Amino acid sequence: MSLPASFAVIDQASKGRLFPEKPHPYRSDFERDRDRIIHCSAFRRLEGKTQVFTPGLDDYYRTRLTHTIEVTQIGRTIARALGLNEALTEAICLAHDLGHSPFGHAGEEALNEIMAGFGGFEHNRQTLRIVELLEHPYPGFRGLNLMYETRLGLSRHRSPYDKPETDEFVEKNCSLEGQVANVADRIAYNCHDLEDGLRARILSAEQLRGISLFEEAQSRIQAETIQDLTIRRTRTAKILIDRLACDCIETSAKIIAECNVRNLSDVYSRERDLITFSPQCADQLAQLEQFLLEHFYHNSRFAETSRKVRDWLTELFQKLHVKPELMPGYFRDFVPGQGLERTICDYIAGMTDRFCRQLLKPKTPE
Repeated sequence: MSLPASFAVIDQASKGRLFPEKPHPYRSDFERDRDRIIHCSAFRRLEGKTQVFTPGLDDYYRTRLTHTIEVTQIGRTIARALGLNEALTEAICLAHDLGHSPFGHAGEEALNEIMAGFGGFEHNRQTLRIVELLEHPYPGFRGLNLMYETRLGLSRHRSPYDKPETDEFVEKNCSLEGQVANVADRIAYNCHDLEDGLRARILSAEQLRGISLFEEAQSRIQAETIQDLTIRRTRTAKILIDRLACDCIETSAKIIAECNVRNLSDVYSRERDLITFSPQCADQLAQLEQFLLEHFYHNSRFAETSRKVRDWLTELFQKLHVKPELMPGYFRDFVPGQGLERTICDYIAGMTDRFCRQLLKPKTPE
């Protein structure tokens, strides 16, 4: 196994955990972070949360959990190629969407509106609340007691749709491992949402003419020779992922060398991300993202669902505000310290789509 690059995060140079713990004899600190995330209840609930399509409507579409797994696979590939800490990258990728509310971005927007007078709601901040406060598997402290660098990476999660305004950390930027997680997320949701959009027949190959990344992928797989549409969609998505990941690896390695990045301090002190795409690839990806925004995410098929989600979450919030005793005792214990509104928000944000809808159904009299 090759030694990590000098600018990678290593256990020995970490700022450690808020609550000191003895080292594990067989697992590194960041491997333990990864495992804690996988075993936490918030991670399991991702299986029942919307990516774009509501879980249970069709088994072929991504859920928030399958998206997370795909992000992690891409992130590990990039991290390994650049000599970074794979376990840290994996931990950040696995946890990056823990704070997502039910019903995807429609749910997040609805909760943010509901909480407008109480600090708002943003899923990256919620992820930190989960790993630092809401999860409670240990007797000595609340939260998962993750390593400083893992929490830093989560606090700096960025994408065209995720731009947290502030956080508690002093570094200008996060580690390269955290930057890899950002890029891996962007690669995964664009390529896989495109594939799901084609599967749902919301998008078509004809619509995508002129989108250069799509046309390149179609040319590489010789799409006209593939009659099976499932194979054609799948191969197109995988070629896109490969194209973007390889460009990221090659471009980032070049930038790191040109900037003479020697250690982790050099990474933290630079506001500009060092993990990125070439200018041409960045332009092509932005073109695809704009297309998906106009023709997929804003498709009329989802507009009615977004309206319903706002009504559902508003109704549920009001119901719990009048009767907080409907929340489990575990959450009610947070009310004195966190306030009723924030506690209700925490409770709703952690729900799966299905559980949220069940709470709104009137109970049948016995």
